[in-house]
Amino acid sequence: MKQVPCPCGSGKPLEDCCIPIIKNQSAPTALALMKSRYTAYSIGEAQYLYDTTHQKHRSEYKIEGIEQWSKENTWTKLEIISVEHGSVSDTIGVVEFKAYFTDAKGKNHVHHERSNFQKEEGKWYYLDGKINPKEVDLMKKVHRNDPCPCGSGKKYKKCCG
Repeated sequence: MKQVPCPCGSGKPLEDCCIPIIKNQSAPTALALMKSRYTAYSIGEAQYLYDTTHQKHRSEYKIEGIEQWSKENTWTKLEIISVEHGSVSDTIGVVEFKAYFTDAKGKNHVHHERSNFQKEEGKWYYLDGKINPKEVDLMKKVHRNDPCPCGSGKKYKKCCG
């Protein structure tokens, strides 16, 4: 039987990559949750997407709407732009990504988002995200009291500095 490659782009078979995370609803890192959520959109696992959304924001989503959006599009590629924090030992993480898809009319789109993740009681959740985030000028000098370029809203010295 031919193994299907995982939509997340890992190069691993789907059954060995994101499916165990989706079935167990337990990603070890924020990046793993991000990739498994992309895969869930690709294969129409709306319940997983709903369940891995932080409870604080879950009421903003309807499972039927998630399912419809995931199924009416063909998900073609996931590109990870950056990852900040979100390791096994962290409780917060940020993943910036581009999700490429084709809509029902055959038009290509790119969903560019900088997503925030939070770990509670050992489980990672999608908290919220900023669509089409501003590009950060890495050559610009960031001072201690400037807002952190990661977009957290904190001062640089209290965040990534």
